[in-house]
Amino acid sequence: MVEISDIRDVLKSLESLKGVVDGLSDDDDLFEKGLDSFGSVQLMLALEERFDIEFPDTLLGRRSFSTIRIIRDTVSGLRQQEAA
Repeated sequence: MVEISDIRDVLKSLESLKGVVDGLSDDDDLFEKGLDSFGSVQLMLALEERFDIEFPDTLLGRRSFSTIRIIRDTVSGLRQQEAA
């Protein structure tokens, strides 16, 4: 299981969310808090590297990266799929 704290650590590395991650709830919309399209690509790449996963094209929409909770659930699901 991927922990929320792991996702927060990755988010803290993004320039677009610098200084706001600690104040976010798990369900805050990251795009409303400063995440942009370039940042979402950086986030995807950082998550792939950190968790040794690959996002399929079907999960490359805005929704997959919209909240900390959704990111955690998406990454957890991908890790389970790759482990199977």
